[in-house]
Amino acid sequence: MRRLAVWIVSCAAILLMSHPAAAIEMPDGVSEKVIEWRRDLHANPELGNRESRTAAKVAAHLRALGMEVHEGIAHTGVIGYLQGGLPGPFLALRADMDALPVTEQVDVPFASKVTTQYRGETVGVMHACGHDTHVAMLMGLAETLASQRESLTGNVLFIFQPAEEGAPEGEEGGAQLMLAEGLFSDKYYGKPDAVMGMHVTSRLPVGFLGLKSGPMMASSDTFSIHVVGKQTHGSRPWQGIDPIVVGSEIVLSLQSIVSREIDITGTPSVVTVGQFRAGIRQNIIPDSADLLGTIRSFDPALREQVIAAIERRAKGVAAAAGTTAEFKLHPGGYAVTVNDPELTARLRPVLEATVGKQRVITMPLITGAEDFSFYAREVPGLFYFVGVTPTDKDAAQAPSNHSPLFYVDEAGMAVGMRAMLAAVNSFMAGE
Repeated sequence: MRRLAVWIVSCAAILLMSHPAAAIEMPDGVSEKVIEWRRDLHANPELGNRESRTAAKVAAHLRALGMEVHEGIAHTGVIGYLQGGLPGPFLALRADMDALPVTEQVDVPFASKVTTQYRGETVGVMHACGHDTHVAMLMGLAETLASQRESLTGNVLFIFQPAEEGAPEGEEGGAQLMLAEGLFSDKYYGKPDAVMGMHVTSRLPVGFLGLKSGPMMASSDTFSIHVVGKQTHGSRPWQGIDPIVVGSEIVLSLQSIVSREIDITGTPSVVTVGQFRAGIRQNIIPDSADLLGTIRSFDPALREQVIAAIERRAKGVAAAAGTTAEFKLHPGGYAVTVNDPELTARLRPVLEATVGKQRVITMPLITGAEDFSFYAREVPGLFYFVGVTPTDKDAAQAPSNHSPLFYVDEAGMAVGMRAMLAAVNSFMAGE
């Protein structure tokens, strides 16, 4: 009798595999809900590790869909687990939830009026990078897949992540913290077979997608340099050591790292000093200066070379002036975002069939960074861009992500969701 039961189960499994489920379709009305959710999130943005309202909205939605839900991962992160009706792979889908300390200048009825304290200043808060659209689109995909779970081959993990733009000073957050707290471990549902995500961009018009196999977005590191000076009156500089002059020479010296030390025939790199703080009066030479900057790279060995060159030059310039400089590489940098070549080759034709082959653009290397990179280091990843600039506008001239004028044509969200749904259908079917 036991052998008969085993035989029946085995035959059923073979039949299921030989008769794959039909592709899941987006129900009527989902796109309209996505726009409504997006506008609500846009009008109520929250900074990293502070996305309490957003997380509560997401968690309530996932629970209403009958999913297993976990909250409070990496402070405000939310995950939902959807078990399909048929055996198949395990796929993770990710959206980021945080906004930016930017005062909105876009004239829309749902523009953000929110302000908050950031680094001791009152600032506006805006979804200037489109994370509101990412959350809304993933909520829509969750509803779509949950509505037809009996036809779903495999299981899906929906990841709503806080602090992609970086955690507040003195805190941890983002993808790294979610993983450190067991996201891809047996604490929850184990390691997925792959992870996918998407990001809206003003650099592409509505209807277009962009992706690149292999390294696509740069690693990102923050560094600081503290220059020690000797305070004196501005009228008697010879009695002190001017850290402003030393710091200025360090900034100029760093400019030749990329132009003179790096093999420019390989992958690019960027070294930028974005902050220089020193002094309080025009006639006082201060006792110190502080520089803050960023490093972008696409190659781990090149990254290490650049880091070493910055420290060597900073200390060398300071020593030549008779003083010292302390170099510090800050924790929390982002890895290179790499699209798995095999997964990209497998799913690019699916995206092309969805929007048209000529509308799937091979992106150039992007010196911006994404902490989706940490998920894609754990399992094969696919990350693509969704155009949201109106088709009657020149995308090359559109205000960029992070601009107070960043504008989303909401028609682009339907394109992004259709593309992701097609990719999910194909991946889950093993095509």
